[in-house]
Amino acid sequence: MSSVIRLSGVTRAYGHPPVTALGGVSIEVDSGEYVAIVGASGSGKSTLLNVMGTLDRPSAGTVELVGIDTTTLTDVELSALRSQHIGFVFQQFHLREGVSAEENVADGLLYSGVPRRERMQRAQTILSRVGLGERMHHKPHPMSGGERQRVAIARAVVGDPPILLADEPTGNLDSRASASIIELLDQLHQAGTSIVIITHDPKIAAKLPRQITISDGAVTSDSRTQVAA
Repeated sequence: MSSVIRLSGVTRAYGHPPVTALGGVSIEVDSGEYVAIVGASGSGKSTLLNVMGTLDRPSAGTVELVGIDTTTLTDVELSALRSQHIGFVFQQFHLREGVSAEENVADGLLYSGVPRRERMQRAQTILSRVGLGERMHHKPHPMSGGERQRVAIARAVVGDPPILLADEPTGNLDSRASASIIELLDQLHQAGTSIVIITHDPKIAAKLPRQITISDGAVTSDSRTQVAA
């Protein structure tokens, strides 16, 4: 099985004097894996996800995405690589309030060169797939938190990326909405998407095939390594 993300000796420090958010992290995520990254607030989880997704560059070490060493890529090249291979979902939905769910999802294809009519058609298809076929013309404001997160996930996957990175996707949701979002992510994984979820909820993490724990910017456990050992 080929790796879609490989971090080798990754360090990320901020400020002067530097504060280390990640210290020498090495992780591989294989094609088709479903991974939970867990840890306390301030442990470095979100920094790790941002580095995995090339939203943030490491201070040292290397990050490979689908076999490509991103170290020497320009910002424009990184942006193109992300747009082809990664969908992002965040705790905050980051939806445009003044436009419909359909328009928000179509935004996920805005820089792909896909004509507007096809963008809208694909948005309609994916909204139906995530259970919002009857809500696609509604604006986000009257929607529930779970519905808005479904719109955000639809936007992330409308371009059919092979990798989905989700940072606390259930963090602002009640237990019922959280369960529906995890069920949707399960379905995407079963369809072949490689998924990495940042979560503070041990119950969610325990249900995933692989759990990585991070503390003070370092990986302290990885269930795949433990099984392999």
